[in-house]
Amino acid sequence: MDVQVVDWLALVTRWLHIIFGAAWIGTSFYFNWLNNHVRPVLSDKPPPGVAGELWSIHGGHFYQVVKYEVAPPALPKLLHWFKYEAYFTWVTGAALLVLVYYLEPTAYLVDRRVANLDPAVAIGVGVGTLIAGWLVYHALCKSPLGRYPVPFAVLGFSLMTGVAYGLSEVFGARAAYMHVGALIGTIMAWNVFFVIIPNQKRSVEAMTKGEGPDPALGRDAAQRSLHNNYLTLPVLFIMVSNHYPMTFQHAWGWALLAGISLVGAGVRHWFNLRGQGKKNVWILPVAAAGMLGLALVSAPRSTAYEGEVTFAMVRDIVERRCVECHSAQPTSTLYPVAPQGIVFDQPTEIVDRAARIHNQVVVTQQMPLSNLTGMTDEERAILGAWFRRGAPGP
Repeated sequence: MDVQVVDWLALVTRWLHIIFGAAWIGTSFYFNWLNNHVRPVLSDKPPPGVAGELWSIHGGHFYQVVKYEVAPPALPKLLHWFKYEAYFTWVTGAALLVLVYYLEPTAYLVDRRVANLDPAVAIGVGVGTLIAGWLVYHALCKSPLGRYPVPFAVLGFSLMTGVAYGLSEVFGARAAYMHVGALIGTIMAWNVFFVIIPNQKRSVEAMTKGEGPDPALGRDAAQRSLHNNYLTLPVLFIMVSNHYPMTFQHAWGWALLAGISLVGAGVRHWFNLRGQGKKNVWILPVAAAGMLGLALVSAPRSTAYEGEVTFAMVRDIVERRCVECHSAQPTSTLYPVAPQGIVFDQPTEIVDRAARIHNQVVVTQQMPLSNLTGMTDEERAILGAWFRRGAPGP
């Protein structure tokens, strides 16, 4: 398929992914906010089966929300469902995996410096991780452990960290992060598709027949909704992480991902407790300290070079390893135009972007992409020494 066509498909798909994701996450945040802010009914005689109520004001109007323990006495004529936001977020996310990672696996998925995988094998590992991860998670939810939130969360966090480590040993760093995010997103969306919505449909069917819905259906759906609640911020971080190679490209990138995900879950927990009227103000400072600690321990990688460095040496490296993509007329089959409009055809363009070259090539070693042009450690060291000595021009 033509590269430019793929790029446009990826652009439209990513845009849709963001739109559906915003709708899903917004709905999720709102309903979790509702659940956490519902309070006992203040009237002397609350309606039968009502667990609590909430009054709010927005856009100049007052709203009253009533929450039932199980279900109302009679099924309302109009009942709103929330499911397509989740479904289409997953569908567009899966399409992005195919467009960005699977159509051209040698670009981002396979990194020969990590593992010399056949592209078909790499794709199989990626898809297999999503399916196997869901099956393991689903089985754990149905096991006796699923009734104990804290031990379940500890085991789930440990397993997800193990997945992150395992993927970092077989995929390119960026692809490893994105597949962890895809696994989390799959768990969240399939929770909706396989558990939450089917349970809600069975409850509605029971009421249609004049029967009372099984409370266990609501409990199981609430369990999965709670899990989705805590997974939201970690998956949001992964969605934006490709802009910050100092995370996924770090030698301990999988551990950074685990730490940042833990911080995200902690922040989500603070919101939940705050909505329930519990202050626990210590959580946010601890989360901030955790992020600062992760930033401090993730020292950049750099290789020393003590020999003479001239601009001619630097330009030779850039022309052999970078200009294939970063040129006004790229010769790479991956890019019809230079990525992000960055070109190195002229000496001034190299000097002006010395800091970017140092960060992307020397510190994070994200570039060249999957090291397709074969840049050596010595060449990276030369570029690093050139930058540290003031990045002199010709």
